[in-house]
Amino acid sequence: MDKSSTRKTFSERVKLILKYIPPGKIISYGTVAALAGSPRAARQVVQILHRTDNIPWHRVVNSHGVIAIKDSDGFQEQKMLLSMEGVESDQAGKIEPDKYQWKINSIDELIEQDK
Repeated sequence: MDKSSTRKTFSERVKLILKYIPPGKIISYGTVAALAGSPRAARQVVQILHRTDNIPWHRVVNSHGVIAIKDSDGFQEQKMLLSMEGVESDQAGKIEPDKYQWKINSIDELIEQDK
């Protein structure tokens, strides 16, 4: 991370990452946390997702490429939203990470885009 990315709070960096996840791609909670500078903060990413509107929350899955929402309605909604973007999953919500994983190396790429 360069100086411009360290000026943002963890929460701001997470929201920036979430904002740029492209349609038809997924990313794990842990990868978002690592990109935002705190690799062990996957649970904080979940909390930020719950508190933030107007972000593509449905594109974030667990580290195994599985929809992590346990309740039936939320699970079905995430599965449907991903399907509408062309992301296929099995009945258990398992997604092929190699096929749909968003490949991003650094948050700095997004900071440049966001200026």
